[in-house]
Amino acid sequence: MRSKFMALAVAGITAAATAGTALAADEQYVPMLVYKSGAYAPNGIPIAHGWEDYLKMINARDGGVNGVQLTWAECDTAYNNDRGVECYERLKQPTAAGVQPLSTGITYALIERATADQIPIFSSGYGRTSAAYGPVFPYVFSAPLTYWSGADVMIQYIADQEGGSLEGKKIALVYHDSAYGKEPIATLERLAEEEGFSLHLLPVAHPGLEQKATWLQIGRQIRPDWTLMWGWGVMNSTAIKEAAAVGYPMDRFIGIWWSGAEPDVLPAGAQASGYKSLGFHAPGSDYKALQDVLKYVYDGDEGAARLRGWGDVLYNRGIFSMAMQVEAIRTAQGIHGEKTLTGAQVRDGWEALDLNDAKLASLGFEGFTKPVRITCEDHEGGGQAFVQQWDGNQWSIISDWYNPRRDALKEAYKADALAYAAEKGITPRDCS
Repeated sequence: MRSKFMALAVAGITAAATAGTALAADEQYVPMLVYKSGAYAPNGIPIAHGWEDYLKMINARDGGVNGVQLTWAECDTAYNNDRGVECYERLKQPTAAGVQPLSTGITYALIERATADQIPIFSSGYGRTSAAYGPVFPYVFSAPLTYWSGADVMIQYIADQEGGSLEGKKIALVYHDSAYGKEPIATLERLAEEEGFSLHLLPVAHPGLEQKATWLQIGRQIRPDWTLMWGWGVMNSTAIKEAAAVGYPMDRFIGIWWSGAEPDVLPAGAQASGYKSLGFHAPGSDYKALQDVLKYVYDGDEGAARLRGWGDVLYNRGIFSMAMQVEAIRTAQGIHGEKTLTGAQVRDGWEALDLNDAKLASLGFEGFTKPVRITCEDHEGGGQAFVQQWDGNQWSIISDWYNPRRDALKEAYKADALAYAAEKGITPRDCS
């Protein structure tokens, strides 16, 4: 076991040294923007571990992607936009397969830079929602869902719980007062007008520790029928504690998928029981991809794997998002050859990515998530989401999978993207 981890440590050192240097013909470089420090580290760390472990597993089990070894280097952004830009500039190179900013604010800051550099941005389930419109944003991918899709699914679920009608209902949104937290507002405002509920917006300042006044307003004045949360890091657990303090019913409190992981509920203890969130992949470790990580990265030592977050929600998210990035590389190799690729070539792989049920099963993700298919025009990929609930010990999926109502959403993506194109002087691509 010791020799196995020594080998992995050496591989990590070698990977870190690749940044800014030329790669061999049988290496593909994956820069990683992480945050293992700062206020949001408890949520950022397990995702980074999932990324790293998936790459290690592919190298150990498969010898890389069609014989091309995966190498990587990381830079800690501390979830800070300026540091995120600095990290991107430090790690970028023409053979970067793509970057996952792991922050909506950093994604916004990098869109123009990465597009000019021809390096794909993969903002999985976050970032600028209208970047799902590929003709305007050729280098940004948001599979499997956007924030606007998440807001739509939440409203569908609530309507189902209310017997099909939201007329006269009150819904509150508690949100991180940042680009991230503001993303769903326009969609929720549209749905409020269409479906007859009133929407109450309650911003929370970074990092989210001061919420007493917010929850007193919810508990004593607004008294919403349902409360939604767009939170991150310590904001989430603080909100759950404050909601409990004013007696707000947990089963009517729903977070986006970034507000539904173990670090969000465990600090609140028993008070968190009944809290809900969206999800787009399963929790737990009973999936072949997770078992392969256990086998090839940890030599079957489940205790060591669990110390890294193995099987927890955010670790699994890291596993799945890196799996999508690896499959974009593999798809691009099918177009350009089994060799080290440029970012522009990997972009072609993203736009041909088709993770259907059979493909997901072959990758070890059977039952873990729903299919994703990306095209030139559609960079979201058609994903679905469910509602999960915390029972005090674990997350359990309690709903069917929901399809966002994408006819209206795609028109909104296009309108916002075209307004951006007009502002920036961009001529949209023809995807016909």
